[in-house]
Formats: sequence, C-alpha cells, structure tokens
Amino acid sequence: MALQRIADFEPNYKEEIFAGDDIKGFDVYAGDSDEKVGTVYDALVDETGRFRYLVVDTGIWIFGKKVLLPIGSARFDYGAHRVYATGLRSKAQAEQLPAYNELEPVDYDREEQVRGVYRNQGTAASTAAASKATPASYDRSNYSYDMDRPLYETNEQNHQNLKLYEERLVANKQRAKTGEVAVGKRVETETARASVPIEKERVVIERVTPVEAGRVVSVGEADFQSGEVARMEVYEETADIHKEAYVREEVNVRKEVVRSTVDGEETLRREELDIQTDGTPVVDNKTI
Repeated sequence: MALQRIADFEPNYKEEIFAGDDIKGFDVYAGDSDEKVGTVYDALVDETGRFRYLVVDTGIWIFGKKVLLPIGSARFDYGAHRVYATGLRSKAQAEQLPAYNELEPVDYDREEQVRGVYRNQGTAASTAAASKATPASYDRSNYSYDMDRPLYETNEQNHQNLKLYEERLVANKQRAKTGEVAVGKRVETETARASVPIEKERVVIERVTPVEAGRVVSVGEADFQSGEVARMEVYEETADIHKEAYVREEVNVRKEVVRSTVDGEETLRREELDIQTDGTPVVDNKTI
C-alpha cells in the first residue's frame, strides 16, 4: 500500500500528534553539521500511522528538488525547530535520490530506490542491516520495515518532545444581573378643608320720630310726590373654593457604579527540568 501524507491520514495531526506544534517548516541540516540543506516540506506515514519519511525540500542544495529522508535518519531539535539529517550528508547523495512528486504515489518500487541510496551511504549499522536484507532475499510480498531498522527505527532520545508545564492564575470577571428597580407613581387622596370669610350687605331701614314732630311747616316746604325717592346697591361675597395642580418635586433616576476589588489566592504549580548526569558528559542546557 502506498504511503500517505500526514495531513491525509490525520487532518488534525497538529493537535493529535504534535500537541499544537508542526514539524513542517523545520530547517534541515546535513548530518550533525551546521550546513543547511533546506526545510521539512511534509511527512509520510504508512497505513498504521507510523512515520516512515520526512519530505525534505533541498532548495539550498538543489533548487526545486524534494527528497525522502527515512525517519530513523533524522534527529529532531524541537526547541530550535531543526532536523539534523544524519543519513543525508552530502549534496552528491541528494542528487542520487529520486525526486519526490506529491502527485505520484510512493509505492514499494519508489521506496526501494530511496533505500538503495541510504544503504550505500549509510553507517556501519545500516550497512550491516542491508547485507541481511538484500534485494535477492525479499520482494514486495515479504518485505518488512524491520529489515531496515536503522532507517526506520526512531530513537526516543533523538525524537522525543518534552514539554514543561506551569499553572498561571487567571483572573476574569463575569457580569450577571442581580435584580432590577422599577420606579412608578401612585395617586393618594385626602380630604382637605378650607375656610373663607365672606361678607353680605343688607339694607336697614329705620323709621324714627323727628325732634320737630308736630311742627307746622310753612307753605311750599312740604313736597308731596310719589315714586322712587332713594336707591342703594347691595353686595355680598360668595366662596370660591376649588383645586389646582402644582409641581411638588422632581425625581431623577440614574445608576452609579460602585467599584471594589475582590482578592483571590491559589497555589500554582510549575514543572522544572531535572537533569541528572552520570560521569562527565557535556550538556548544553539553553533556552531558545
């Protein structure tokens, strides 16, 4: 069965396999040197999901050519985003490798071409394995990747990705409705009393006996007549008690924000790297 690109086998491979990281784009260096070959273009897995090859874009050496690097011939430095191609040591070797074309399937025949180059250029271990697994001793029906363990066996010391975790105190706030205030009006009634003093006029007619009563008046002094002889207007006050509406007070409704600080306390944990050595090895412990 032909190999698959990692994204075709597992679309969410970044989260499922690399915990959010991605080896695509890692810089590739020849052997253990600082000679840059190119970058990781892709990765190929078999039907079980095991890594078999990295697709290396050798644009630094050979423009436009992509080649396959067996996963066992690679050493990862996740912190520096680097891959050291321990099995790819020279431009001449890259020229011997067949070019990778993502439109063509990577089948058994193509893999044999790739394996042939790495066996011839490999280390003593891979050469010894190749001597046991010669093309005459197997074919596509009985070949197993275990026959070329140096090419496909991953070394956990070279491939493990160790992450150190720490806890952080996160302070957030949420806005929740705690109630509401409704302001309305109601009408209350009461009975009010008012007193208004009023005046009325009345006409008083008094008839009295004059002092000269019985005196004889002279001729012409007496004026006998009939009809109205006097007029007097009479007034009175009436009470006008009624009600009128006035503004008693104004009410302003508004909100004010009262601020306060809420303190919280938690115990935070953090992982630190504990390096134990035996003997006098040289350990380059640096943060990138």
